[in-house]
Amino acid sequence: MPLISHSAYQPVPWLANGHLQTIAASILRQVPQVRYERERLELPDGDFLDLDWSRVEPGRAAKRLTIISHGLEGSSERPYVRGMARAMNAAGFDALAWNYRGCGGEPNRLLRAYHLGDTEDLHAVIGHAVGEKNYREVFLTGFSAGGNVTLKYLGENPARVPAAVRRAAVFSVPTDLKAGSEHISRWQNQVYLRRFLASLRRKMLAKAAVLPGQLDLRDLEELRDFPQFDARFTAPLHGFASADAYYAHAASGQYLSGIRLPALLVNALNDPFLPPSCYPRAAAQASDFFCLETPVAGGHVGFNEAGPNGTYYSERRAVEFFINEQLAMNNE
Repeated sequence: MPLISHSAYQPVPWLANGHLQTIAASILRQVPQVRYERERLELPDGDFLDLDWSRVEPGRAAKRLTIISHGLEGSSERPYVRGMARAMNAAGFDALAWNYRGCGGEPNRLLRAYHLGDTEDLHAVIGHAVGEKNYREVFLTGFSAGGNVTLKYLGENPARVPAAVRRAAVFSVPTDLKAGSEHISRWQNQVYLRRFLASLRRKMLAKAAVLPGQLDLRDLEELRDFPQFDARFTAPLHGFASADAYYAHAASGQYLSGIRLPALLVNALNDPFLPPSCYPRAAAQASDFFCLETPVAGGHVGFNEAGPNGTYYSERRAVEFFINEQLAMNNE
């Protein structure tokens, strides 16, 4: 797939930069039209995932399904997830927005959580959709952390990806996790960093209450950036020797050459979360399957083009890429 040299995205005039585009999409947007049906998926290790279904026709499966993976400390309730579910339903796709461990409204059961390189849970969700729900055409989309998981899943072991999975479109993805974790820790991004860390701290406190005596929280409030938090909690809870070992394992950039189905990555050039290494142009140029689009604007998951509650470019672009191959490549 080519490196797309021109993007059709045009931001609304009153959102003048990447920070405004990012913040407006997170704070101002509402998508009340989506109605979820929740299902709990029990996992072989004794834990669970909460799945939220939005179907074209309630009680009846459509022919096609889109599985939506949310961002760090997100959930199926985030506006960008609900917006994608709404857009997919309008295009004739059922939508499955899955919540990572501990993100569905209650702590998960085990002394672990989720991390940005954990593809086993996505594989379980896809297997459930194909094996239990009998979907024969499955499309994947993801945002930020969820996009990283999606790209890694497709590229790390393409032989295990079910044949029902046809395409993927992901947005605002930190394909280089080490550089990304350092980049978001800069002073310019402190407003985002503090919000993420506050949510992660709450998760650790909730887990400690569920599993008393199993989690040492003594320095929790002293952690000031992602490398510190990941070294203290993410890495050891998930079997990594260090934060750097975790980043090296989990970063999707190294797996892009393994992707064997059409996959689109859209990363805005003014995304405040992404350093230069998260725009994998060489990988797109060398691949027959992986495609990179880099609009000038859009911020982080902020592709507003029709007012805060309208359809976003990310949704329109994913529908195009999934439905019509010619339309999918109309920006070449």
